[in-house]
Amino acid sequence: MAHRPVGAGSSFAISAGTASTSSAFTVRSDVLRVVAVGAAAHISVGATPSATTADYFIPANEPTTLALTKASNRVVGVTTGTTTIITVPEGTQVPFGVGDYVSLSASNQSYYDFTHQRVLSVDTSAGVNGYFQTRMTVNYNSSGIVTAFSSPDATVVHSNKISAYGIGAGSIYYQQVQISGQA
Repeated sequence: MAHRPVGAGSSFAISAGTASTSSAFTVRSDVLRVVAVGAAAHISVGATPSATTADYFIPANEPTTLALTKASNRVVGVTTGTTTIITVPEGTQVPFGVGDYVSLSASNQSYYDFTHQRVLSVDTSAGVNGYFQTRMTVNYNSSGIVTAFSSPDATVVHSNKISAYGIGAGSIYYQQVQISGQA
């Protein structure tokens, strides 16, 4: 089986009897490769995971692959405020639901960028306040931004974290990959 890395891999320390959680990562592939080095662990992947002994078990030093759900869309508008409203192109839908976490990247306007913020609502009604695109409200305070949104290449992407409950002391290494072929 061949793996093609997607983005940069990362790691975090684990200890026995404690849940540790990674920093947020944007979901760019549908496969996450995980290995627990030095100790076995139970792992959980999601928006705000906190692994327990009831979660998926991975033995020490044996890599495993887990499925992820990819979702993203282009951003054509951002309305700033104590919460942030993100507008996607007309004819497309917001591929996120309430409670999902997203990250935004806006080329040439990085002050609009944010990481791992919760989706509060999704509005799919046509013609609401003159809008015919799908919009979503995100729990991100962008009220300090005074420059109009005009990024030619902005994207909103699903984001997750990985949590591990250590059976002993060690590290969790994780990397998004594409898989081809069979073992």
